[in-house]
Amino acid sequence: MQLDPSSTADLSAQIASAIRDAIISGRLIVDERLPSEAELSDTFNVSRPTVREALKRLAAQSLIRTQRGATGGAFVNRISFEEAYSQQITTSTLLLSMNAVSFETALEARYALERACAPLAAERRSADHLAAMRAEIHRQGQPGLTDEAFCASDVAFHRALVDAAGNPVLSYQLAGAVEAMQPLMNMITFTARDRARIVALHGGIADALERQDAQGTRSGLQALEEETRTLGQDVMAQRAARAAEADG
Repeated sequence: MQLDPSSTADLSAQIASAIRDAIISGRLIVDERLPSEAELSDTFNVSRPTVREALKRLAAQSLIRTQRGATGGAFVNRISFEEAYSQQITTSTLLLSMNAVSFETALEARYALERACAPLAAERRSADHLAAMRAEIHRQGQPGLTDEAFCASDVAFHRALVDAAGNPVLSYQLAGAVEAMQPLMNMITFTARDRARIVALHGGIADALERQDAQGTRSGLQALEEETRTLGQDVMAQRAARAAEADG
């Protein structure tokens, strides 16, 4: 492991990057103990506080874990897909907000990705997945449910559909699509949507999955996409009209 002399990043970031590269390449394997702080300090010719900061960066990314005691130290961590969800969601949310991704672009990507799960979800859905979706549909139909709670239930419904595909790689990849893009679209459309219409569309999707009808599931998602697009366009047109009136 070596530092890049041409890098402008601070030393702790360079050390963290060098160790991360060693983990990704397999030179450091899962559960392997890293060299001690003193050894890393000598290896990189830096102070121990700098090494300590680098290890904190790696721990924050769940790449290493620390143990105390005589047999303790820093070890390469085994990251589960579930543990990585939050990082995927955070990154997706930041990308969407910082790059001002349009509603139409987010909508297109989000439903294209979810429709890709439909055949697998129809084939592999379990009773638990169906029960989770039915529970959210029931929740969404409750009177007095707040907009925030409805949005959270909407995300949970789609999370169950994606997970029904039974593929952890797909679930991880779509974590950002469902839990970052879905809230973005809900934030824009919540004032205009007809909850009963959304509940009915969700019910149709769940029915299709229960029948193991892949095409029906895709069609239900397509209808939901079209409903969401119409709502978004209506909301944005109303906003534009109000802005024009204010300017006038």
